[in-house]
Amino acid sequence: MALPEKLSQIVEMFAGAPKQYRLEALLDLSRRLAPLPPELASHPERMERVPECQTAFFVATQLQDGRVTFHFDAPPESPTTRGFAAVLAEGLNGSTVEEVLAVPDDFYVKMGLAELITSLRLRGMGAILARAKRQLIEAANRVASAPG
Repeated sequence: MALPEKLSQIVEMFAGAPKQYRLEALLDLSRRLAPLPPELASHPERMERVPECQTAFFVATQLQDGRVTFHFDAPPESPTTRGFAAVLAEGLNGSTVEEVLAVPDDFYVKMGLAELITSLRLRGMGAILARAKRQLIEAANRVASAPG
């Protein structure tokens, strides 16, 4: 299955950019990562840590009316990780469960990031998506089993 349109546009933008601009684009995205909503900012225990990341990184998944919203928290001093979180948030928020689950775990390879970021960081990026997908499946199962 193809990537959701917004994510596909981001991947194509990175893939088509000269190498020297890819890192700057990732850093730019990192600055645009949305702050946590108050219900998560005041209750960090509602977020799940992604232990595979070198940086303290947290994710929370919401499912409402069949649409997905991911919330990510990473320190500002980790711009590549924040940038990847922004790629996921901008590319996947508003997608359906099926669209998100169909995204290959290594979609970022097509972005040309392997030339810029260590393999350890890239594995962390894959772990972020895998953890978010698992949360999404759990949320979808809760909705499906809810009375009503």
